[in-house]
Amino acid sequence: MTASASSPVSPVSPAAPAPAHALHSPVIAWFDEHARDLPWRRPEAGPWGVMVSEFMLQQTPVSRVLPVYEQWLARWPRPADLAAEAPGEAVRAWGRLGYPRRALRLHGAAVAITERHGGDVPSDHAQLLSLPGIGEYTAAAVASFAYGQRHAVLDTNVRRVFARAASGVEYPPNATTAAERRLARELLPDDEATAARWAAASMELGALVCTAKSPDCARCPVAGLCAWRLAGKPAYEGPPRRGQTYAGTDRQVRGKLLAVLREAVGAVPQSVLDTVWNEPVQRARALDGLVSDGLVEPLAHGMYRLPQG
Repeated sequence: MTASASSPVSPVSPAAPAPAHALHSPVIAWFDEHARDLPWRRPEAGPWGVMVSEFMLQQTPVSRVLPVYEQWLARWPRPADLAAEAPGEAVRAWGRLGYPRRALRLHGAAVAITERHGGDVPSDHAQLLSLPGIGEYTAAAVASFAYGQRHAVLDTNVRRVFARAASGVEYPPNATTAAERRLARELLPDDEATAARWAAASMELGALVCTAKSPDCARCPVAGLCAWRLAGKPAYEGPPRRGQTYAGTDRQVRGKLLAVLREAVGAVPQSVLDTVWNEPVQRARALDGLVSDGLVEPLAHGMYRLPQG
C-alpha cells in the first residue's frame, strides 16, 4: 500500500475518508518494523519512565530529551526519590529542555503519587488526571503506553496524521477541537491492546513520515488511503499557524536567568542576575515572571535561589 515515489498522484475530489479498520493494520505493521528504540518504550522503563518521558517530550524533540531523561531516571528511578528532593532540584536537573514549569509539575506529580498511591504511578485514567500537572493528553498517554489501555492519545503528530489521512486537510487546527476528539475515538480500535499499539504507531508515523514540513508520502504505509493525498494535497486554508520564536523574547531572558541559578551552589545576588541581559525592563519582567511561576524564590537583601519547598 506504500506509494511509489515515481507514481503520479491523480487528484480525486472530494476524497472519501478511509474506514478506520483499513488504517490500523498497515500503520501498526509499519510501526513494528520502523519504531525507534527509545528508552521509555522498553519494559524496564515502567510507568514512571513513561510519565517522565511524556512531561519532557512536550514541545521538545527526542534528541534533546534523551540525555536529560537518562540522567533523571538514574537519579530518581521512582517517584518517591524525586518527591524527597526540593522542587528546585527538579528545575536544576531539567537543564535547558525549556518550559521549566514542566519540572515543577512533574515534581508535584511525584509528591502526589508518593502520598496518595504508595509511590506507584496509578493505572486508573481518572486518578492520573487528578495528579498535579497531568492534563487530558498526558493521562491518556500514560494509561495507554504504560498500561496498554484503550484511550485516544492526541498529540501534535497524531493530530496531523488524522487531519491528513482522515479529514483531507494539511494541518489540524491550532488547538484540539471536539471534532478531533470525536474522530480520534472513531478511529480507535476496539481491542485494548491493539488500541494502545495504534496510539503509539500513529504518533511515530507523524514524527518520522507524516511530518509538518516535508511529509514523505513515498514511505507512508497508508498513502493509498490518505484523503489529503488523494485530493491532490490541497494547500492549508485555516488560520495562520503559530510560529515558535525564541531570540529576544522573555523566554530567552528567563532561560538565561535560570541558567545562572542552576549553576549556583547557593543563592545569587541581584547584581549577578543583572549581567545576563542588558535591557532592564525586560530583565525585571522575566525575573518577576519566574518568581510568579514558582521557579525562583526571592530572599532578603536582593538574593534569589531555586525553590526549596
